[in-house]
Amino acid sequence: YSNMAIGLGLMLGFHFPRNFDGPYRSKSITEFWKRWHISLTSWFRDYLYIPMGGNRVGTARLYFNLFLVMFVSGVWHGANWTFVCWGLYHAFFMIVERANNKQALYYKLPKVVQLAATQVIVLFGWVLFRADTIGEAWRMWKCLLGLNAVSAADAILSAEIFTPSCQFFMALAFMLSFWKFRSYDWCDKVSPQRVAVALLIFVVAVLALFTQSYNPFLYFQF
Repeated sequence: YSNMAIGLGLMLGFHFPRNFDGPYRSKSITEFWKRWHISLTSWFRDYLYIPMGGNRVGTARLYFNLFLVMFVSGVWHGANWTFVCWGLYHAFFMIVERANNKQALYYKLPKVVQLAATQVIVLFGWVLFRADTIGEAWRMWKCLLGLNAVSAADAILSAEIFTPSCQFFMALAFMLSFWKFRSYDWCDKVSPQRVAVALLIFVVAVLALFTQSYNPFLYFQF
């Protein structure tokens, strides 16, 4: 959605800054929040974190500032305990990393391990973002860890996910997430060749919409 907004802005002559900068290539939660939703985090930094003293305060106050910013970030996304807990979940890891000189506990490990560990932390946190209640989030976590009983839906889910086409696109998405190519940079200069490629991708995307069920606009809930 942010890429769409940036693209529409360019069509009207407005240049908006990059809003996501490869967040899933982060090696820590602190780095993740420097790459994720940059416009939102910049606003919280400039109008909440810095006015409260930022990092030019004592250790206890610094941790409180981080805690409050992430708490407000959670509430901003939705007035639900799941969003509050999601914000506090990230606050915990950011405070731990700040206590470790902005480094994750696994920063001495190989880069691939740092990336994988950060991914696991972030993805487990998304459960809180998706679940409607804390109880439902707990049930999802148990499912992820294989602690729930097998349900009748598991066979259907497996049939949908473990198909050759689905696995191909998941593998492709995994590789592209670590590719240096970024659409924000690619679209900075327009050429006939790039317009042709963009139009082709647009047509394919529109055709793909006809194969999907009802999918409401995500940000209507925020």
